Amino acid sequence: MTNDEIIDHYSALARAAADGQVVADCGPDAFEGGCFGAASYDDTSALPYGAVRASLGCGNPVAVADLCPGETVLDLGSGGGIDVLLSARRVGPSGKAYGLDASSDMLALARRNAEQAGVGNVEFLQGGIEEVPLPDRSVDVVISNCVINLSDDKAAVLAEAFRVLRPGGRFGVSDVVVDGDVDPARRLAAEQRIGCVAGALPASEYRELLAAAGFVGIRITLTAGHGDGVHSAIVQAVKPAAGPEVEIRPMREDDAEQVLAIYQAGLDTGQAGFETTVPRWEGFTVDKMPRLRYVAADTATGQVLGWVAASQVSARPVYAGVVEHSVYVHPGCQAQGVGRALLEAFISASEDAGVWTIQSGIFGENTASLALHQAVGFRVLGTRERIGCHHGVWRDVLMVERRSSAVGGGGRSR
Repeated sequence: MTNDEIIDHYSALARAAADGQVVADCGPDAFEGGCFGAASYDDTSALPYGAVRASLGCGNPVAVADLCPGETVLDLGSGGGIDVLLSARRVGPSGKAYGLDASSDMLALARRNAEQAGVGNVEFLQGGIEEVPLPDRSVDVVISNCVINLSDDKAAVLAEAFRVLRPGGRFGVSDVVVDGDVDPARRLAAEQRIGCVAGALPASEYRELLAAAGFVGIRITLTAGHGDGVHSAIVQAVKPAAGPEVEIRPMREDDAEQVLAIYQAGLDTGQAGFETTVPRWEGFTVDKMPRLRYVAADTATGQVLGWVAASQVSARPVYAGVVEHSVYVHPGCQAQGVGRALLEAFISASEDAGVWTIQSGIFGENTASLALHQAVGFRVLGTRERIGCHHGVWRDVLMVERRSSAVGGGGRSR
């Protein structure tokens, strides 16, 4: 189906629900088996029946979003409004729940359901989930229920979710994914059977797109199986936390000048490394792992305040989960938590990528860097004495590493 056909399809379902029909967007066996619709919800007694019978989801994202009073939540593809109304109850009068849908019929149904429920802290917006009509960093939680699989530009959807989330914000959706090596024809038949008209992402690709958007702490939990490798799933991730007016995001090409300037400023102190001049951008990027490079940026000006990146230590398979990292902070932004925010985001992202050991070398005189690394779980392995000559002086380097407790061998050996 084209995007317009999808909107027409769901508009027809909304009109049917408004006429009192129970609607379903999958084969009757799947729907009646409890995999879809309102069967995933524990308690819908306080909701208008119109919202319940219009439920077309494949899970209960509200149950995994861990909503708190006062938060702002956005439901992507809100349909008849069941998840928006449930979210509004969770966040309370001091919070707010937005619903976004492309179908004017669905929005009319949702607004009527909200009015019948007597819920005032909700707002329904019309638009596509690939271009959310909300400002940057305006919500605390993004949820969705079996809708992202309908988009033909899922990367744009996830990028928009990252954009509208505040630092530390949470992404918690129910969706349809593919797991395992499945015959394409059988997979397509399963997707069509459950109404996944744009095609479900393989779970591994879903992870990659979330990481590319900037999310960390990525978890995909398979729930109901629909045959031939197609599953309902809970997908959770986090936008990296940062200080006030700071955002941690993936490093981009247009950050080059600022990243290299911060790098050079660090080298100029004489305490950051043996190099004296930064490489050209091409040389810098070729050595850095694409999914493990981040910047901290000022949300008002876009200025880069610091960066972190990693390189593979060896091409040998045994060292696939071992990386060496560098972290640099703008001279005017040190001792403000920027370095720690970068490292914490980097550590979470590295574990998502299967990294079990992060290592680096620090000059013993660089006590601030050493303290920062020890604060986030690095330990000193030992000292490489007089390992290199720097400005005519032979210098020692402290070797530090952080072993993951979640990936690989489960932490340091005893």
